[in-house]
Amino acid sequence: MDIESRIRQQFADSLAAKHQAAELMPSVIARACALMADALRAGSKILSCGNGGSAADAQHFAAELINRFERERAPLAAIALTTDSSALTSIANDYAWEQVFAKQLRGLARAGDVLLAISTSGHSPNVLAALQVARELDVRIVALTGRDGGAMPAMLGERDVLLCVPAQRTARIQEVHLLIVHCLCDGIDALLFGEEEAA
Repeated sequence: MDIESRIRQQFADSLAAKHQAAELMPSVIARACALMADALRAGSKILSCGNGGSAADAQHFAAELINRFERERAPLAAIALTTDSSALTSIANDYAWEQVFAKQLRGLARAGDVLLAISTSGHSPNVLAALQVARELDVRIVALTGRDGGAMPAMLGERDVLLCVPAQRTARIQEVHLLIVHCLCDGIDALLFGEEEAA
């Protein structure tokens, strides 16, 4: 087994996935940046959720907003719904795992907020339940997914944004998701604070 060749192939596959996304996705990512920046400008907040690697991306995104991305600026209102272990485990224990994000949204979200919902397959039951609650509460949605989007596209309204990575393998989708998270952070900063070069 030639491990070095496998590693080179991983890099090549990742580059190919990012190149395809770069051809197809910039305009829709820009829409998501504008949606989020408008919400923050209006005094609303961004909430994020996902499972596994997508939970890590949700937390990464919220941390970049509440702290900083690449420039010094005021904190931006963001909450990852994946970080409160007491809330997650009590909801899962008392109700169902499918409700761990939905119940938090009911308590924390307000009309005008934005939900960044991440699922590589688009079929995560707890993320789909969060989308349903977001629709009920007039919370706008940015759905970050891959492949054919799964069940997520059908749950979005006209004012929501679908970011569907044109890749099939979970690892490739997740790699592009991380890049998109960074694009969102940079775009939000540019829209809110100007387009000067990041520090």
